[in-house]
Amino acid sequence: MNYRNLGETGMRVSEISLGTWALGGEWGTVAEDDAYASLNRAVDLGVNFLDTADVYGNGRSENLIGRLLKDRPNDEIFVATKAGRRLDPHTTEGYNHENLERFVERSLKNLGVEALDLLQLHCPPTETYRQDSTFEALDRLQEAGKVRNYGVSVEKVEEARMALSYPNVRTVQIIFNIFR
Repeated sequence: MNYRNLGETGMRVSEISLGTWALGGEWGTVAEDDAYASLNRAVDLGVNFLDTADVYGNGRSENLIGRLLKDRPNDEIFVATKAGRRLDPHTTEGYNHENLERFVERSLKNLGVEALDLLQLHCPPTETYRQDSTFEALDRLQEAGKVRNYGVSVEKVEEARMALSYPNVRTVQIIFNIFR
């Protein structure tokens, strides 16, 4: 496995990561034992970067990763989770400190960690990138030690460019999959 630095996060991650949306069970039934075996096999093969979100299986994938982190404390495993899609309605105004802190607290509990390696906004509405208070809220969560790094998961290059105008945005994940 090859590894590289992930932006300015200080994390040295595998060039191949494992996305865990399917482990949440939303793409068909995935037995918990099979999902957990998949995580372990990926780590056994050198994958040390896992991508998840609080909405994948309503927290199921985060809980599975939390179990992995507990069972493999000596392995260097980095987790990127995403937040924001729990908002109903999914609006720019919902990306505020109160909601983001609530989402972070839930992910911390699900993952069984004291701080998130990487929190990414989960494809928020485009206007969110013009809302300074969202990024100020992320700065506050970082200052509180709940989030080590933060970034964005975007659908459009325009959104990535806007996000990068904020000095503490460390990563940009552009959605790229067979469905898009």
